[in-house]
Amino acid sequence: MTNTLQHATFAGGCFWCMEPVFAGLDGVSQVVSGYIGGKNANPTYEQVCTGETGHIEAIDVTYDPSVVNYAKLLDIFWKNIDPLDPYGQFADKGSQYRAGIFTHDDAQATLAEASRQQVSAIFGRPVASFVHPAPVFYPAEDYHQEFFIKNRTRYKNYAENNGRKERLQAIWSGKPLATAS
Repeated sequence: MTNTLQHATFAGGCFWCMEPVFAGLDGVSQVVSGYIGGKNANPTYEQVCTGETGHIEAIDVTYDPSVVNYAKLLDIFWKNIDPLDPYGQFADKGSQYRAGIFTHDDAQATLAEASRQQVSAIFGRPVASFVHPAPVFYPAEDYHQEFFIKNRTRYKNYAENNGRKERLQAIWSGKPLATAS
């Protein structure tokens, strides 16, 4: 029996930091940084950075569901964002850095919304992260793809100074995973 690859699309602030989280995972064949939502086709990084296009930085994860299931991807997503921040993620603020899940079918929508409710229960309050059907995803420029590999020094400097690691540790320390894997 041959399984068809599926897509999972997540917005977690700067796509540079979300890409490596999923890139080395068994069952994930590709992670593409890009832009989703918004009012114009084929936006550029410079346009999206203004916060005026309505696009959000996101990653599109291609995965084999026989190796890694969607619930596991949701767990990884939640543990790598601040679900309580409505203004962006960590040092990156603005509508283009909001955190959320873009679903590709009804099954994903059901699991994503259930996981969102579970995260809300974990924190005892509503989360700012959203769940929406996936509109068109536009891959970012080539220099953004695998930035953590192509530009190790710049990525390391950014990752060490954006407050992400410390905030994730502070909010998720001792908390269970969001969903059943």
